[in-house]
Amino acid sequence: MISKLLNRVNRIIERVSDLGLVVSGILILVMSVLSTYGVGRRYLLHRPEPYSYELSTMLLVACVVFAVAGLQRYKRHLRVDFIANFLPATVQNALIDIVTPILGLFYVVVITWKSFDNALYSMSIWETSQSSWEEPLFPVKFLVPIGMALLCLVLAAQLSRGIASLAGYIKDK
Repeated sequence: MISKLLNRVNRIIERVSDLGLVVSGILILVMSVLSTYGVGRRYLLHRPEPYSYELSTMLLVACVVFAVAGLQRYKRHLRVDFIANFLPATVQNALIDIVTPILGLFYVVVITWKSFDNALYSMSIWETSQSSWEEPLFPVKFLVPIGMALLCLVLAAQLSRGIASLAGYIKDK
């Protein structure tokens, strides 16, 4: 019963993190179009356009935040393992699937909590950028706790799988 529930939750987390990767890729395309548009207006038409740079900056934040959970799930992030390579495979797996998610959860939970407080404060004072456009910043600031909460779920799922595989390994011995 519990394993079915964990598998169902894991599938939902996988789908959402995959969606985050797709959205991140689309945002990269949108940023490239915006940058091309801004450069074209500046150098071809000699009429600088102030909004494309600011929009690209906002989309870059969203791109990073949405991609981080998927990268963690696929284990495609940078990892320094020159010491871990000398350890036995079971210890390496325990480091990657148990210790790393625990340490990551401590760090990411704090980021989620503090960024949510920051986004709420930004919304309460209706914080705007200092450009001539003066767009509100709280929508972008709310993306950070959303993306980090998804990363927390991915790390928790990775930790549960790591503990389950370690328990299965212990039973076999």
